[in-house]
Amino acid sequence: MSQIQFKWKTFQISDEIQAQFPELIKLILNTESMDDDERQYWFDIMPSMTDSQIDRLFNILDTEKRKLEELETKYQKEIKSLNEKHLIEWQSFQIKDNKQKIAKAQADEQKNDQDPDDILKMLNDL
Repeated sequence: MSQIQFKWKTFQISDEIQAQFPELIKLILNTESMDDDERQYWFDIMPSMTDSQIDRLFNILDTEKRKLEELETKYQKEIKSLNEKHLIEWQSFQIKDNKQKIAKAQADEQKNDQDPDDILKMLNDL
């Protein structure tokens, strides 16, 4: 019997099970559908399980792993697509905002551009 440290938990797994089913052990350790107590439970009962039961457990966990990877890939693509869409919208917003700032600056500049005669008149009024 030996110990395997995984994250913050130590699991007791027989040497025979470790030698026979290394891939199944990885699946059990990495599954999101079990807590640590359930993992240890499966490690404890594996020596008494039949080959077909072990195959079934392996298939269930392997299918779960593949489906989760497929979902992750699908959602990463969707997230990327949404990010690109929002980036385009944000850039359009920034362009519009910058155009408004430029128009305002030009309008302010035109207000400040006074006729030289008006400036002379203001000076004479002083």
